[in-house]
Amino acid sequence: MGDRRFLIVDDDATFCEVLERALVRRGHKVEVAHNAEQALKSAVTFRPTDAVIDLKLGDDSGLHLIRPLLDVNSEIKAVVLTGYGSISTAVQAIKEGAVNYLAKPADLDGILAAFENADIAPTMAAETSAMSLKRMEWEHIQRILDEHDGNISATARSLGMHRRTLQRKLQKRPVKQ
Repeated sequence: MGDRRFLIVDDDATFCEVLERALVRRGHKVEVAHNAEQALKSAVTFRPTDAVIDLKLGDDSGLHLIRPLLDVNSEIKAVVLTGYGSISTAVQAIKEGAVNYLAKPADLDGILAAFENADIAPTMAAETSAMSLKRMEWEHIQRILDEHDGNISATARSLGMHRRTLQRKLQKRPVKQ
């Protein structure tokens, strides 16, 4: 178990430090990157077996990092973490090659279980109960935003709403079911 090598990719230094400490205590080797460029350099030199990738990396998306990491080492298992989960981004993460997708807050046991249960459907995509109208709106906005590669202005035009209104909606956390 101690031969696992984790790459943590998150722009939140405190989260990285806490997760790194917990993984090291369990006997794993860990390297931290705060952006995509650092992550790719680490993937080449550190050769991680597992990667924990935050969905939001500053102005970039962790989704854009999955495929390049797999290009460096096709054996890397990637789990995407996000505080702003949606079915659309969960599906996209899996399409890009992630083995699982978790909503924050996620504890160490949950993260490790996500790597172990890679064959089980991702937690965000496994929702089966009917969604509330507000949640459906959130999912729709996320899907349209994804279609426009994160471009807020293009998404707002597509949705027929003012850009500032869309920005306010995106700053809120996703609505529970």
